[in-house]
Amino acid sequence: MADDQIDARKAKRDLLRSLGVNPYPDRWARTHSLTAARALPAATEKVRVSGRVMAKREISKKLVFLTLQDATGRMQFSFRIGVLPDAQLELMRKALDVGDFVGVEGVTWLTKTNEPTLDATDIRILAKGLRPLPEKWAGVADRETCYRQRYLDLLTNEETMRRFRMRSKLIRVIREMLDANAFEEVETPVLQTKASGALAKPFFSHHNALDIEVTLRIAPETWLKRLLVGGYERVYEFARCFRNEGMDPSHLQDFTMLEFYAAYWSYEENMDFTEKLVKHAVQECLGGMTVVRPASSGTAGETVELDFGGVWPRRRITDLIQERTGLDVLRDRDVTSLRAWVKEHGFWDDDVPKMSWGSLVDHVYKKTVRPHLIQPTFIVGHPIELSPLARRNDADPTVTDRFQLVVNTWEVVNAYSELVDPEDQRRRFEDQASARAGGDDEAMPTDEDYLLCMEYGMPPTSGWGMGIDRFLTLLAGQDNLRDSVLFPLMRPQ
Repeated sequence: MADDQIDARKAKRDLLRSLGVNPYPDRWARTHSLTAARALPAATEKVRVSGRVMAKREISKKLVFLTLQDATGRMQFSFRIGVLPDAQLELMRKALDVGDFVGVEGVTWLTKTNEPTLDATDIRILAKGLRPLPEKWAGVADRETCYRQRYLDLLTNEETMRRFRMRSKLIRVIREMLDANAFEEVETPVLQTKASGALAKPFFSHHNALDIEVTLRIAPETWLKRLLVGGYERVYEFARCFRNEGMDPSHLQDFTMLEFYAAYWSYEENMDFTEKLVKHAVQECLGGMTVVRPASSGTAGETVELDFGGVWPRRRITDLIQERTGLDVLRDRDVTSLRAWVKEHGFWDDDVPKMSWGSLVDHVYKKTVRPHLIQPTFIVGHPIELSPLARRNDADPTVTDRFQLVVNTWEVVNAYSELVDPEDQRRRFEDQASARAGGDDEAMPTDEDYLLCMEYGMPPTSGWGMGIDRFLTLLAGQDNLRDSVLFPLMRPQ
């Protein structure tokens, strides 16, 4: 951007000040939004609106048209000789730029093309912009600029504003349905002394006042379940979570997680409720049950239609692996042979030697099965090693009462019947400690405070977690979570 453009705008700001006009006044009392003003009949007087100037057309020294934008939409306004005082008209011609915020009072009228317009009888600059807006009003196209300067993206790309308003609506719709089903919203700590609630690498920090090491929350799970011991029966939280792991289009290190817990539910009841909740959210946000979005294949221009209608299938993870690969992971549960199979089929990476049998099963599933799961599908029957906080299945104690909802290869929901037996929970923590000692840095440390809570008695419970950013990305037809977060973390320039 040329410095002379900024200097020119600063000169106009100084001109206003030299004439006793404050280019940054404290307020403007408006009577209508722009959308409401557009709907008024012609010749309506004393209409007061405000917004940002998005376009300026100087027909002559006597007539200027401008396009004003606020949070509701756009409207044209004019200032012309004989209506606006001569001195004010001349000042606005000289000092007003595209990008400035203005307040306008005037009379509505229709142009020859029947365009609703506000003829200004008074106009005030409310904030003088010192930098010109991006050129070519088609909007900011560079993706990195959209992330770093989201305000420009929102200002110039209508689709971006619609997407983030959909985010607000999505959260509101989900919250309303949870409230209607007797759930209560709560808040739990972000700073914790133990990384618990999920298998993930935490962020660490130091608490100066207490002189202790703390982690940022990776999940609110164990705190929410403490509330069930305390007497709550249905709780939920929209929780900001932090995981110090790899970044890709479907993962961010800080993200918004919705978790809820319902006493006396099984995971199957939870699955039924999940299908109703997600379908309701899709219908309310999209007005239908289908969405077209970029295909997960990564092929440029390829799209897929996701259909959230109908009854969603429920499939066991081990059955899907066997159908896709012919591998029966349950045959002998031998870690060495499973590692050999992974290496033979080209799925080896640096973490494989540290993986337990359950983690290897999950690794094989993610490499061979999940890339082919497009339409909404519930995945069940996860190995016990993958779910240190989930309840053992009564019929098969090697797996848990757990389900995941997968859509277009992305895990959207993770849920299960909670483990409420404190002695079983302690054994699971001990197993996790062994895995951690063996090099698995995602394994969960023992949480003695949580075990203490469990020993007072926890009711049968099913819990649930959804990545809001990920779900919105699916609904909005995007392919990267950064497009669903207003201000994603970026490496400093």
